[in-house]
Amino acid sequence: MNKRTKILIVDDDPRNIFALSYALKVKGYDVLSCTTAQQGMEFLIQTPSIGILLLDMMMPEIDGFEMMEMIREQGLERTVGVIAVTARTMAGDRQRCLDSGVDGFVSKPIDLEVLLAEIERLLSTDGKQVE
Repeated sequence: MNKRTKILIVDDDPRNIFALSYALKVKGYDVLSCTTAQQGMEFLIQTPSIGILLLDMMMPEIDGFEMMEMIREQGLERTVGVIAVTARTMAGDRQRCLDSGVDGFVSKPIDLEVLLAEIERLLSTDGKQVE
């Protein structure tokens, strides 16, 4: 397992952050959170121990797709595994998320076991998607 073990949650809904943070902390993860993509970028740049980003794709102002562009511009996609967390479940939504550069996809409402499996998969592969 790599040394990038912190999980950053970026979601504009504090209730989602609270529920996810609690569930992940109970499982022993070190969790950071914020409610905007801009704050998320600051965390990613300033905290090199972040290994996983749980990214809400539907946020006001800067959405998850735009944040993925910012992540690529900073070269952070090589060091952080990104899991899209979204209520978007229409045909093509999963592929659109994957095309944006995320490494995993979990739909809301979140199945905690599915999310934990995605996190462990990415941590065990150094944060990147295995083809």
